[in-house]
Amino acid sequence: MRTARSSRNAKLVVAGLTAIAGVLLAGSISEAQRTGHYTQAQAAAGAAVYSAKCSQCHGVNLQGQSGPALVGAVFQAYVGKSGTAASLYNFIHTQMPADKPGSLSQQQYLDVVAYLLSRNGYPAGDQPLTPGVLAQVSLHGTNAPGPANNNNEIVRSAPPQNKVYARLPRGADVVVSDAMMTGAQSAGANWVLPGRTYDNARYSPLTQIDAGNVGSLQLAGIAQTGMTASFETTPIVVNGVMYITTPTVDNKMKTMALDATNGRTIWDSTYSLGSFQVCCGPVNRGAAVGYGMVYVLTLDDKLLALDAVTGKSRWQSTVADPSVGYSETMTPQVYDGMVIVGSAGGEWPIRGFVAAYDARNGKQRWRWNSTDPKTYGGDSWKRGGGMVWTTPAIDPQLGLVIFATGNPNPDLNGSYRPGDNKWSDSIVALDVHTGKLKWGYQEIKHDVWDYDAASNVVLFDVHQNGQTIPAAGEAGKVGWFFIVDRRNGKLIRKSDPYVAMSKNMFSQPTKKGVVMLPGANGGAEWSPPAYSPDTHYVYVLGMDQLMRFSTQREAYQKGRIRLGSAFSNVEPHGVQDGRFVAIDTETGKIAWTYMTPQPLIGGALATAGNLVFFGEGNGWFDALDAKAGTRLWRYNLGAGVNAPPISYEVNGQQYIAVAAGGNFQLTFPYGDTVAIFKLGSPAPTGIPMTMAPRPQPTR
Repeated sequence: MRTARSSRNAKLVVAGLTAIAGVLLAGSISEAQRTGHYTQAQAAAGAAVYSAKCSQCHGVNLQGQSGPALVGAVFQAYVGKSGTAASLYNFIHTQMPADKPGSLSQQQYLDVVAYLLSRNGYPAGDQPLTPGVLAQVSLHGTNAPGPANNNNEIVRSAPPQNKVYARLPRGADVVVSDAMMTGAQSAGANWVLPGRTYDNARYSPLTQIDAGNVGSLQLAGIAQTGMTASFETTPIVVNGVMYITTPTVDNKMKTMALDATNGRTIWDSTYSLGSFQVCCGPVNRGAAVGYGMVYVLTLDDKLLALDAVTGKSRWQSTVADPSVGYSETMTPQVYDGMVIVGSAGGEWPIRGFVAAYDARNGKQRWRWNSTDPKTYGGDSWKRGGGMVWTTPAIDPQLGLVIFATGNPNPDLNGSYRPGDNKWSDSIVALDVHTGKLKWGYQEIKHDVWDYDAASNVVLFDVHQNGQTIPAAGEAGKVGWFFIVDRRNGKLIRKSDPYVAMSKNMFSQPTKKGVVMLPGANGGAEWSPPAYSPDTHYVYVLGMDQLMRFSTQREAYQKGRIRLGSAFSNVEPHGVQDGRFVAIDTETGKIAWTYMTPQPLIGGALATAGNLVFFGEGNGWFDALDAKAGTRLWRYNLGAGVNAPPISYEVNGQQYIAVAAGGNFQLTFPYGDTVAIFKLGSPAPTGIPMTMAPRPQPTR
């Protein structure tokens, strides 16, 4: 899921590195290897290529960052079948670097292989590595101990360390009650839930900022986190206090409390991570609040509870085992004394789940596993994927927690998992108090295209034959918005396509490769949509990325990534663009589409001021007319705006806030800021509409 406009899925970054590690790390070096098949000069040349093309993901010392390390004991879990330098070369030649696979010269790839061999204890010789000898270089293992300071090898259980910089704003009560959460629908000043309300609509009833005056929106404050990496947080605001989380940088992540009017830091809490594995960047999508605590999930599968006033640790629980591929990126959902979570990690052969924990002490209350044994051949359900990437919605009246699930595993090779593979790629409802399955609707049966249902489920009403029907909708990566009856899960309608679809979009991937749209990134990625009860439109961030899908067989190995596939962008002439789309939920028709030059990822906000907001990877933060789709305002924040915006009110003033920190998945430029806007005199730093053509929506 890590592709750029000119790049390809960064799941392949981790796939490549774990494959490399599985080849390199196995035991001791044989006598045949001691002859050496590369030179020290070649390894030095490879080090320069690595530094320029690989170190951003894997660290300057191969210690791992957003991609795993290439040396060290932590990769013993990846030890598998013996291989040759030919298999190593072929993999990185076809799938690396992640942003432009296959873009290096043959000699550069050979040099990188030589560098990896040298760093993993394989001896040099007096002849350089050449294509003709690759198959002769047997890779049985390494003596390399790895860097001594590799934090990935440290299993940490210490609580987060917090610093307090200022008092809470006067009168700021940050103890969020159940009444505040269930009553958020009618209380517009705060943003106390990830989607503002339990329906995940991301709709603000505030009207101070509207389509008539949004042109005078200006910066009120900037918060800098000091953690520069892919930034996807949804801020939470409680009575003037904003809570955010940062990405993981150097094996640390922060939870921060800020003054919501100007971005000044009140406290921060730094958590040091133990071992973890990720496919899709060092991201975290935000904190949840409730009962005087702030709840945060971590990439090493911990659920943290922090004091909302001071940031001090209250408790922490282990959610899953990171050594086998689980990781936590989502914002939790708090409801009726529970913290409800899911898990990332769908590129590993593991089983997805949703679980509820007691909000006061972290004890697990229930857990539901997402793979149905009856619909997976043999015992493949034990490793069948179906991860839950994004925050569930809650229907308090029906007593349901409703969410979407990801692809089955392995992603593009279904021969290991015959059957429909329920409940992958589905909208699922559970009893919120027991975790028992109530219903499910599967969008894609036996998915072999990575067409996850990864975006947040949104709840709203639709009307048929004079009746009001409670509905749930989800924007699938396959390119349709699915609307189901949330009482029973039956499909009401699916929308017209909101992205480009090729005629062969359901062709079986082959070893040679099949080119198709919408591509493995979407459709809609994890980006949460917004729904406006004023227009009855749902607003979806979409993308077109022409990709080549090809299969490869990979045997199961515990703790090792398994894609069964490769998918890469078709460059330089393949389709690579974005679409911000308004879909009429009453008809399923596309109301309007606003095209962008780059694929869209981040999230949407709708307001009662007839506005919708979203960001672009080139730094623009945009406001559009919610009914017509014309652009009314934009502001460039200097880094990719790839996070969901929010709106709230403090002391009678309405604010708009959004994180600008770029995106690993699409390689948009990094930053570390949260920008806060309010109305004022027309700001010179804003971009007047006369300075740039105003794109018009298509209908």
